[in-house]
Amino acid sequence: MKFQVTIEKDETGYFVAEVPALPGCVSQGKTLEEAKTNIKEAIEGWLEEIAV
Repeated sequence: MKFQVTIEKDETGYFVAEVPALPGCVSQGKTLEEAKTNIKEAIEGWLEEIAV
């Protein structure tokens, strides 16, 4: 599956990643790469929760 992810830098310098199609699926990271890795894990967790 592929999901659109939005990533923005917040006022503290962290990258915040969000998946608009999955309500509440948000993550962050100190670097862009870390935010991408973290949001992939968040998507997996979100999908596991709805499969239960």
